[in-house]
Amino acid sequence: MGQYKHHVFVCTSGKTCSWQGGPEVHEVMKRAAHQAGLRGTVRINQSGCMNQCGHGPMVVVYPQDVWYGKVDEEGGERIVREHLVGGHIVERYRYVAPPGDNKIE
Repeated sequence: MGQYKHHVFVCTSGKTCSWQGGPEVHEVMKRAAHQAGLRGTVRINQSGCMNQCGHGPMVVVYPQDVWYGKVDEEGGERIVREHLVGGHIVERYRYVAPPGDNKIE
């Protein structure tokens, strides 16, 4: 295992995530992780564009390489509670696409 059990990237930039709620999802997830006592074991970072414009806000959880799309604030809280704390992927937001760029906007 690396330094953190989970490293989470939340897109807060690019063509769409920046105005579709990416910054708000990032803040909600950081707050929820802090409230869940995950400090020191989970790192939640803002990220640049993930080249999935139109499918966001995007969230990626490593080391599992689980991608989430169209994440709203409620989804961010669920990902922290169910995935980061509970160990279960949140299928409602799971994003599966072919490798590479998948921009629709």
